Amino acid sequence: RTSHKQLFFYGGEPIMEKITEFLKQVDNIVWGVPLIVLIMGTGILLTTRLGVLQFRKLGKAFKYMVKNEEDGIGEVSSFGALCTALAATIGTGNIVGVATAVMAGGPGAIFWMVLAACLGMATKYSEGLLAVKFRVDRGGGRFLGGPFYYIEKGMGEKWKWLAKLFATFGVGAGLLGIGTITQVNGIASATEGFFDPNKEHVINIFGNDYSIATVVTAAVVAFVTGLVVIGGIKRISSVSSIIVPFMAIIYVVTCLSILIYNAERIPSAIVQIFEGAFGIRAVAGGALGALLLAMQQGVARGIFSNESGLGSAPIAAAAAKTNEPVRQGLVSMTGTFIDTIIICSMTGLTIMVTGSYDTALEKNLEGVEVTANAFSNGLPWSDSIGSFMLMLCLAFFAFTTILGWDYYSERCLEYLSGGNMKAVKIYKWMYIIAVFIGPFMTVSAVWTIADIFNGLMAIPNLIALVALNGVIVAETRSYFKRLNLGQIRE
Repeated sequence: RTSHKQLFFYGGEPIMEKITEFLKQVDNIVWGVPLIVLIMGTGILLTTRLGVLQFRKLGKAFKYMVKNEEDGIGEVSSFGALCTALAATIGTGNIVGVATAVMAGGPGAIFWMVLAACLGMATKYSEGLLAVKFRVDRGGGRFLGGPFYYIEKGMGEKWKWLAKLFATFGVGAGLLGIGTITQVNGIASATEGFFDPNKEHVINIFGNDYSIATVVTAAVVAFVTGLVVIGGIKRISSVSSIIVPFMAIIYVVTCLSILIYNAERIPSAIVQIFEGAFGIRAVAGGALGALLLAMQQGVARGIFSNESGLGSAPIAAAAAKTNEPVRQGLVSMTGTFIDTIIICSMTGLTIMVTGSYDTALEKNLEGVEVTANAFSNGLPWSDSIGSFMLMLCLAFFAFTTILGWDYYSERCLEYLSGGNMKAVKIYKWMYIIAVFIGPFMTVSAVWTIADIFNGLMAIPNLIALVALNGVIVAETRSYFKRLNLGQIRE
């Protein structure tokens, strides 16, 4: 029986194995120690220079999240911009990505994922601030901003090549990585697991058998994506503002219920996470290797999920109706807190307390299967109810991510093409096609491609954040000084 998880279109296994192996080698280079040091180092630098602002001002950040700024200039509300960013971040990374990290790097990956997120909040704050400060008014109420503009305008024209490099990787990430294929692949896996787990109803495509559930999912998701993305940022924002909060609450409540029901197992799960994080249980001589693997997987999947340092979220932040860069920076950083520190942590703990991690090792489960096993066995309900809840959450999370990343990659292309909207229109259709073909691509290759593009996007963005850290600090001090003097209203 042929599985869509084992095939890459209709190529032979030897060819696919070579491609997969090559991609893994590239991924290991991109996500090597230098990039992890750059990500964590940037987070530490910004956290230190901002005086741990991400925790000191977290309450104010949540206040700004729901309170729109009076007379703010932009396309959508701050909350709408945040929901667009959350739409792109809360997706398969929270459900499939966490499971993938735990299975590849062990329980310790959860610790490094959360630690990276704590530092990443300062990074996300800085990105949002710079996006608004250096955004460009395109006329007609449209604003364009993001790393490409704060690199070009903040660092200077001589660095424009770096801005274009980021935008190029952004287009690739949207079309071939995090934006389309990984998301719809996760939706298809969940729907097939619920409607046709034994793959009894198949259709032959490209010489291979695929579940009818998979084919229908690809067609429906591609069609609905087309209906929304053609409407632009306002339609994406309005859809995201409804779906994201609703589905996030359902997912968090479900995970909390599982954790409460299995509360007696939480202490041992936390011990496993800390032991795994520092390689304590590794075999002799393997502690350092286990630690590095857990760190690599945790940081990589954390970035995949919350996108701190990736440079994507500031593209949405630039559209917010605000006159104060700092204010939007604070709103932006709540996205990392919600996405990783709350949702990803709950997914990881759920996998551990339900015994799904051990079951996955025994039965060789991967990706969404690991989380599905946790949902099915975490509460005294039938397997079908648990599978349905996970499928529902995953489908909506991944769908909104598809929408968010369409906006990101379109704006990257708009920058690259000098505002050529005809090219952007053609790209929309390419994006919809990529959504349709996503379920027919192998899981391992899909995640590897996404990881590569993520890493490549992060490099120019992180360089800019380090170079512009003085601007970030100065803007932050100015805002809070004016706020304390009563010169501006909250």
